[in-house]
Amino acid sequence: MSREAWVLVVIAGLLATATLVGAVLLAIRVVRTRRLLTGLGAGGKVAFYGALIYTIFPVDLLPDPIYLDDMGVLAGALIYLTRLVHKRRAAALRLPGQPESPSDPDRARRPVP
Repeated sequence: MSREAWVLVVIAGLLATATLVGAVLLAIRVVRTRRLLTGLGAGGKVAFYGALIYTIFPVDLLPDPIYLDDMGVLAGALIYLTRLVHKRRAAALRLPGQPESPSDPDRARRPVP
């Protein structure tokens, strides 16, 4: 094999390794959110288990040496779970007698007491 071919093989190997490491790190972050699943409802559980099953399942949109689709699914699940956690914490901090903030995005959708 020529020198150029070896360079391409090494670069492809490095890219495959980098995407694998990225996918593993995202999977670890998603798994760490598992302890928060009890209060996130069915949507949080579906996002969590769906992302993990898609990552582990051998059928992918892209071939396995390219983990970009797995990383996208894991990142999407992590973003969704993070938003659910923030909403839950904001609801827990909001006291029943406390006035609402005018910048609250859910204010318009809540019924007036």
